[in-house]
Amino acid sequence: MSEATPDHAREIAGEARDRIRFEEEALALADQVYRVARRLVPSPEEAEDLVQDTYVRAFRNWRSFEAGTNLRAWLLRILTNLNIDRGRRAQRAPSTQPVEEGDYFLYDRLDEAGAGEEHRLVERLSQDSIVEALAAVPHDFRDVVVLVDIGEFSYADAAQILDVPIGTVMSRLHRGRRILKQQLADMAATG
Repeated sequence: MSEATPDHAREIAGEARDRIRFEEEALALADQVYRVARRLVPSPEEAEDLVQDTYVRAFRNWRSFEAGTNLRAWLLRILTNLNIDRGRRAQRAPSTQPVEEGDYFLYDRLDEAGAGEEHRLVERLSQDSIVEALAAVPHDFRDVVVLVDIGEFSYADAAQILDVPIGTVMSRLHRGRRILKQQLADMAATG
């Protein structure tokens, strides 16, 4: 019986070392996780909450992480899943703004005018208005735009993080960019 106690103590000490190593490696990625979170939600406070929830879930489930795999992708998958859940809760609330035909005037005009005029209008937009426009993109599309265009992930990495096929990533990226372009055009027209 005295032999079981030292083995058990070694097992507990080994697990404690593994957990400490995991936490140190995960916390070293906190800035990168925050940058992605900041692009997914409209305010810094919501991004901080999302990152905090991500780390709470990661630390609670640290044993499910497979050592030697991509910890950054694992954390960002947790982050995007939490954001998807948040977006689904928000989608359950009915929309209060009906879409009118005239809402797309500037968007249609930009399509007709070409890239030169679009470039000048985008320069007038502030970073806050861009973040606001990005926040208005439905979360399924916004997540892909953030991962691929801002986070500079490959389609394959984004597909792995979001747990969707690469074709879905490409489709959502196309639609997300189009929605974002429309949001930015609407903001430029009112600004």
